[in-house]
Amino acid sequence: MNRRASSPLGPTWASWGALGLGVMLAVSGCSKGGSTSGPTGPSAIDHEVPAGTAGQGTGDAGYQFAVDESAAEGTGPRPEMSARAKEAYQAGLRAFSVGDLNGARTQFLAAIAADGKAYQAHYSLGVVEERLGSPAAAAAAYRKALDVVPDYEQAAAAQALLMAKRGDHESAARDLRARLSRLPKSAILTGALAEVRSMQGESGEAQRLAQEALKKNPDYRPAMVTLARDHYRRRRLDLALYTLQGILDGYGPENPPRDKNNAEARLLRGLIYRERNQRGLAIDELTRAVELRPDLVEARLQLATYMLEAGNAQGALPHLEAAVRYDHKNVLARLNLGDAYRLAERPADARRELEWVAKAAPERVEVHYNLGLLFLLSKSIPGMTPIQATNKAIEHLEAYRERGVRGGPDDTEELITRAKTRKALLEAEAQEAKGARDTAAEPPTEEAP
Repeated sequence: MNRRASSPLGPTWASWGALGLGVMLAVSGCSKGGSTSGPTGPSAIDHEVPAGTAGQGTGDAGYQFAVDESAAEGTGPRPEMSARAKEAYQAGLRAFSVGDLNGARTQFLAAIAADGKAYQAHYSLGVVEERLGSPAAAAAAYRKALDVVPDYEQAAAAQALLMAKRGDHESAARDLRARLSRLPKSAILTGALAEVRSMQGESGEAQRLAQEALKKNPDYRPAMVTLARDHYRRRRLDLALYTLQGILDGYGPENPPRDKNNAEARLLRGLIYRERNQRGLAIDELTRAVELRPDLVEARLQLATYMLEAGNAQGALPHLEAAVRYDHKNVLARLNLGDAYRLAERPADARRELEWVAKAAPERVEVHYNLGLLFLLSKSIPGMTPIQATNKAIEHLEAYRERGVRGGPDDTEELITRAKTRKALLEAEAQEAKGARDTAAEPPTEEAP
């Protein structure tokens, strides 16, 4: 790969094992108790959308967790959201749909201020806090939702999965098992436990639990995706593809697809195709995943990867900018966004993103290589003289040479030599220009009579 055209890109399959199942915004503003309720609000946001895995530096895995009220087993009273709270709540959903997470957070807090029993607002606030990289605030929001509705399975699953993503798998599993003892028919809680066990590497139990969730609710699609994802984690790629076929394509007229518009399944199949170098198929799946769920950070990162590898920085930019809006602490997204800005000749934007990465994730030594390219190859850097920019290029390239992993083709030495040569030429030009100015400033000498 031409490292001058793109940054280190994309997670490997191994990164999936460290990531947890995400959660989605609740969209129902109605009470379950005594009435049937469905999603409310504009059709453009009539979908549950997932939380990310902010700040992990591997991209969002896009795990979706179906949390519509129809899947729930809890029978406790669920208070109706007040009209004033509902208005703010719907505004929060609209803000989230365009990647305005801070705006969504503000609106969900306004909904809670208007109605402290708006359990959906507490839950959705937790989703946004996860995306904003505030796990403690997210956990507190999920607890608030459960204080209002103790058998709110969506919040219970989200709380446990947040624990698992933070590495406390045993506590997450213990909490889910305790809740299942009270709600034994819950497909949501069983599916969440299957995901936690898969994250722990307990594939056999994960598969059994996912199948159990499907017995409890045959239409519970997230459990189907968990089956495929567990195969993927364990490198059983053919089995993963076979499972995904059942979800997306079906097995013939008598076995139609279970959920052909499942964005997570599309993403997972796209990742497998990419791993197998089936570029066209991978791009098709990833593109469809983003169409279905614009907030899927992982799918956007993978599409941007293909575009950067092809030298299409302009095409990669919208995906990377959206990825950062939905997961602003995502190191890989911001690393690649910085390089895309450099290639698009937007040096100030590139410098902002890359210096953020250098500060937030100093272990990512490749950021020094990218900064070296930025300072060396850009026509100009706002606020810096050419000599200052060249000195910065040398500084970062030497830092990469000292700390980077050696091996394989490497043009670092060539770039350092080029930078030092440029510096010498610039200094010589500056000295020559100074001499010319000094000569011009000297008073004319009088000729002797």
